[in-house]
Amino acid sequence: MLHYFFIASIANQTFSIINSVQITEKNAEPEITLLTYLRRSLGLTGTKLGCAEGGCGACTVMVSKYHPHQNRIIHHAVNACLAPLCSLHHCAVTTVDGIGSVASKLHPVQERIAKAHGSQCGFCTPGIVMSMYALLRNNPRPSMHEIQEAFQGNLCRCTGYRPILEGYRTFTKVKEQLSKACYNNNNNNKYNIEKLYDQSDLSKQPQRELRFVGERVLWIQPYSLKELLELKATYPNAKLVVGNTEVGIEMKFKNLLYPVILAPAYIPELNIIQHTQDGIQVGASVTLTLLGDVLRAAVKKLPAHQTEVFEAVLEQLRWFAGQQIRNVAAVGGNIMTASPISDLNPVFMAAGCKLTVMSKGYFSAFKQSPRKEDDIAIVTCGMNVLFKEKSNIVQSIRISYGGMAPVTVLATATCNRLLNRQWNEELLEQACTSLAEEMSLSPSAPGGMVTYRRTLTISLFYKFFLTVQHLATFSVHYVFADCLTLFLCFQAVPPGHNNDDVVGHPIMHLSALKHATGEAIYCDDIPYYENELHLALVTSIKAHALIKSIDTSDALAVPGVVAFISAKDIPGSNLTGPVVYDETVFADDKVTCVGHIVGAIVADTQAHAQRAAKDVKISYEELQPVIVTIQDAIANKSFYQPVRSIERGDVAQGFKDSDHILHGISYLINCPNANNVMCLPQALVAKALGVPANRVVCRVKRMGGGFGGKESRSTILSTVVAVAAHTVKQPVRCMLDRDEDMLVTGGRHPFFGHYKVGYMNNGRVMALDVMLYSNAGNSLDLSLSRALFHMDNSYNIPNIHGTGYMCKTNLPSNSAFRGFGGPQGMMIAESWMSDVALSCGLPAEEVRRMNMYKEGDFTPFNQRLDQFTIDRCWEECMQLSDFNKCKEALEQYNRQHRWTKRGLSIIPTKFGISFTAVFLNQAGALVHVYSDGSVLLTHGGTEMRQGLHTKMVQVASKTLGIPCSKIHITETSTNTVPNTSPTAASASSDLNGMAIYNACQTLLQRLQPYKDKNLKGCWEDWVKAAYFHRVNLSANGFYKTPDLGYDFDTNSGRPFNYFSYGVAVSEVEIDCLTGSHKNLHTSIVMDVGKSLNPALDIGQVEGGFMQGLGLFTLEELRYSPDGYLYTRGPGMYKIPSFGDIPIELKVSLLRDTPNEKAIFSSKAVGEPPLFLAASVFYAIKDAIIAARAESGLTGPFRLDSPATPERIRNGCEDKFTKLCPPADPGTFTPWAVQV
Repeated sequence: MLHYFFIASIANQTFSIINSVQITEKNAEPEITLLTYLRRSLGLTGTKLGCAEGGCGACTVMVSKYHPHQNRIIHHAVNACLAPLCSLHHCAVTTVDGIGSVASKLHPVQERIAKAHGSQCGFCTPGIVMSMYALLRNNPRPSMHEIQEAFQGNLCRCTGYRPILEGYRTFTKVKEQLSKACYNNNNNNKYNIEKLYDQSDLSKQPQRELRFVGERVLWIQPYSLKELLELKATYPNAKLVVGNTEVGIEMKFKNLLYPVILAPAYIPELNIIQHTQDGIQVGASVTLTLLGDVLRAAVKKLPAHQTEVFEAVLEQLRWFAGQQIRNVAAVGGNIMTASPISDLNPVFMAAGCKLTVMSKGYFSAFKQSPRKEDDIAIVTCGMNVLFKEKSNIVQSIRISYGGMAPVTVLATATCNRLLNRQWNEELLEQACTSLAEEMSLSPSAPGGMVTYRRTLTISLFYKFFLTVQHLATFSVHYVFADCLTLFLCFQAVPPGHNNDDVVGHPIMHLSALKHATGEAIYCDDIPYYENELHLALVTSIKAHALIKSIDTSDALAVPGVVAFISAKDIPGSNLTGPVVYDETVFADDKVTCVGHIVGAIVADTQAHAQRAAKDVKISYEELQPVIVTIQDAIANKSFYQPVRSIERGDVAQGFKDSDHILHGISYLINCPNANNVMCLPQALVAKALGVPANRVVCRVKRMGGGFGGKESRSTILSTVVAVAAHTVKQPVRCMLDRDEDMLVTGGRHPFFGHYKVGYMNNGRVMALDVMLYSNAGNSLDLSLSRALFHMDNSYNIPNIHGTGYMCKTNLPSNSAFRGFGGPQGMMIAESWMSDVALSCGLPAEEVRRMNMYKEGDFTPFNQRLDQFTIDRCWEECMQLSDFNKCKEALEQYNRQHRWTKRGLSIIPTKFGISFTAVFLNQAGALVHVYSDGSVLLTHGGTEMRQGLHTKMVQVASKTLGIPCSKIHITETSTNTVPNTSPTAASASSDLNGMAIYNACQTLLQRLQPYKDKNLKGCWEDWVKAAYFHRVNLSANGFYKTPDLGYDFDTNSGRPFNYFSYGVAVSEVEIDCLTGSHKNLHTSIVMDVGKSLNPALDIGQVEGGFMQGLGLFTLEELRYSPDGYLYTRGPGMYKIPSFGDIPIELKVSLLRDTPNEKAIFSSKAVGEPPLFLAASVFYAIKDAIIAARAESGLTGPFRLDSPATPERIRNGCEDKFTKLCPPADPGTFTPWAVQV
């Protein structure tokens, strides 16, 4: 059934069609979004809430409406989290729930993403499905370029994107035949365009003003321009809203209230598109998508010299937000918001504030942002020059910048200086000097990156300068790649393999189809209880302060508010914490970070609770010191205990024996991290309530949309909600918005490494002394990370000493995140390895290969390396990537190009598998066999994207010798398997798989007598016979990893059961003028033992790599010096998008490497691949080395992680960077600090 809905023309009633059902909403609330209405009023939970700011695409739906000026129905993908309910009058809305279901019939869009393994956690999948569905409604046979463009507004944290694109490649023209061959299921390969609505319903547009009166807001939709002007005169402070992409953000995140909203979307004069002799007139309500369509048509039709402005606007539109935003955002809204980082205003300003067709000039527009797709700009500009007839003398010039002042600015002084000058090198030099003076910024300017932004103003002008010279001689044609080049190598199923044995087969994720239809249930999809209440957190705005008073009077006066919950309401203990009880459920008398939970509001709706939470007034007495950064902690000696060290060999003698010694430092910035441990919330909730743990049951079906995995931090919310429910004696629900989640839960530990390394002339490393500092935050949490165990990465250092410090700071507590200190330790190892290669003047790959471990070597913690395969991974990866040929081509490219450079790097990884806390290396399972032969399986692991349940069903299937279809997993719960270990450390398949194997073996022993009596019988016969003989058909399984345990004092024992290995080669291209980079190629060879499921393992390799790509090149939490977090959602915090995938990606699983220490000879795969993305970082560094060589700079240099465009550009020192020197440290207060 398809859903769509209308909003009736009666006051306060909306008539819409939702999934083919006509709906009249009699009390349309202007503050309610389409997403809230779908989920809460209609119970359509397939559409997900990901960020509430239109930045992730999880809430994507298709909106169809009649456009009177185009005289047709248009279909657009839209962010339901921003679309006001009142704006959808006489619109049809199609959601993922409406296009297909597992129970009835799947739409091919749903089927193909599932069968291509394009879904892991599945939370983002419905939004991706709907973006593709909307594209196909408009274009049944799109190109790959059009598909990638449709996904610019969608994010996925798990898959790495490649399988999504591969699945949807089958819809393109070139893959039509493959589509029919590979996806033929009940004739679904030919998708029918179903009728969603009666067109006459949508074309009945309101002929009079519409009004919707809400609790706080009046929404008015005028029909004519005259009505709009009269209303604006009556309500001068009213906001005009078309797409709600700006006002919606202001009302939700900036706590602004606009009592009157005017919606001019249907006013004819504001939707006009008129071609004139001077150009094109565009109405203010015209959407950016429609503007783009019109301009593209004009570019095709008009001569090139008349369309330079149009092409500049199109180039900016190409990277303007995501497709969903462009589909609703209006031209007038973009101008009137007057954003300092507007993408279009600099273009409009440089063009003379209107789109005009010019005859004898050159026009260009540039945008520089951290990420190319769907990202806000750092600096934008529009540049326009007109020359005197038949000369290169400047007649007029306009240079406009965004991102250099509170509003878009013209470089007036510079423009005046360039008038009547020849367009040559002398003009360039004067322009650069003038721009450096005119485009100045305070070193404390909001947004930070001051040196970079100033340099960009010059670099972008230089690009324009070259463009003009270039265009004067010949035209430039841009060619876009139509598809990615992809290569996957699965492990072959051995000859003679029993087809009934599903282990080793690429079985689809068991929940993939439900992910694609939106039928997979997540926590907030659980139906409401009749008397359910909602909770919103009240958090500290100070990093270190005493609480003097809390005034809740205004908050309690908000309609629907039931109670304010604080420390005084806790019946048990306010002390909490995953390892030691050094935290509180609610701050009592003191707060120690911004975001510290002080209390909570409980109300009848989430909106009322969140509004009231903002009305709670807390008075503080600030305390000193405020420790935010690692350097602050070092200066104040603020460390948690214990301080750990590992040492092997004679470090002092090693330095004496070395030819050279170098010192260096390396920073790794943190990124945010769903809970994956069951027993911890159970124990801490019981402690807070003062009851035994057996009175608390924790259940989880699946997790998704967590933006990453944080092992323990969900307990800060579960305890609060439990106390609230206990206090009000009603069910309480809390779903944190993305900004709240990122504020209170911390992330991966930032690291600072200081190293001293001794090495020989040939690059052999003889000694290393490294100090590792991690920013733990305001509690210990899980901060005893494995960084020291990975300080060597894959290199045999004969004399090594490492010390690890956990810094106590006034930031939200950081926690275990994919790799848990391992990637940080290895990254610092690669930093000094890179420095050694640079110092020796040797190829980095030779120095790395020379220092690598060999079979039988011992690690710094004295564990012998058995079944060591990294050398095989290295050689296969060199061959797979054709490394030597790539290097030759790269060197030739760099000789021929000054302002773009390419870099190449090969990086190994060695990752230890086991919990370093020995007691956690245990698992339980419970297996029920029912009398009909069906099996119910439960284990201690949680499903959080990795396909753990799928693998466990495969293990049970192989062990019991029955098809997977007979086995089912319902959920993970503490009342079926107690005392579970976290689903972490990449050990879940190993531990839970062995526990399931143990339980299944017990059942097989019980069934064996009945099998012996009836050899020709089947599984059902044996089960039924055992049942009638009163045999127990339920079994517990248990497993603990043997021979584990490490002692720091004696540096002895085995911290790990085994190691996973992998190698990656990456090639990148950087823009030396802007710092942007392209990921050209990556080859990965990964040792996963004998894979349980190659499809899932490949997915983990790709997903881990892409998450690592974000860690090392994009993602950066930015804090003020006072500990305030600026980056609280996808608007400012950027994870990799579809456009960040390497253009050529090859992934191969190492063959013939059985691992005797894990279930069915497999190996862990969750965390090890993440570090392989460091190959991209060091390829970028290699490219920067080539750029620095052009300026005569050689030798080691510092490049902190992530390698953002700012750091890349600043690393490529040249004549332009010298014009913008940074301010001296200590002479100003920076906007943001490196924590």
